[in-house]
Amino acid sequence: MRVLVVAPTGREYKYMRATLDAAQSTKHDYTLICSGIGKAGAAAGVATAVAKAVEPFDAVAVIGFAAGSLGFKQGDVVAPNRAIYHDCDVPEGFIPELTDPYTLAGDDDITVFTGDSFINATSATEIMERFSTAHAIFDMEIMAIAIAVRDYANAIPLVAVKYISDVPQSGHNEWSYDAFADSHSDFTPLLHKIENLL
Repeated sequence: MRVLVVAPTGREYKYMRATLDAAQSTKHDYTLICSGIGKAGAAAGVATAVAKAVEPFDAVAVIGFAAGSLGFKQGDVVAPNRAIYHDCDVPEGFIPELTDPYTLAGDDDITVFTGDSFINATSATEIMERFSTAHAIFDMEIMAIAIAVRDYANAIPLVAVKYISDVPQSGHNEWSYDAFADSHSDFTPLLHKIENLL
């Protein structure tokens, strides 16, 4: 299987590149890109990689770090099974292509909420109350990548595998994320999870 692996940040790209290079053998043929941070960069990076590919990809895997709600701890590996924008302010049912959840190929019954903002304790609580969920993770790319995969890659399977880097509701902030990301360069658990899911 040809898998496009998407690392939003340069640090995530470096860690996954080292993990792939060190792997003795892999189940799939992986092409790794650094897409860029945020919804626009991530969607453009994936669409460009798909358009330039000599052979079509069979799946897309998004890797890296994400914030988690209470109940998660730093270092947990999570593969959510659905994604949705938390910052899409559109009347219900008006543009379902943007507002409806997207099904991911993960095996954790968790929603990843995507938006162009860092999450803090207040915003995490507000998002979960608005969507009536008690457990979630938060990132800045996955739902945008899902739309790119749906529209430009023939809706091939999309899996997101993330380290929980911070839990804002427990007092973590951007510096907690940064310290965790600096100290967790081994992406082997993320690669193993992708290999088990695809």
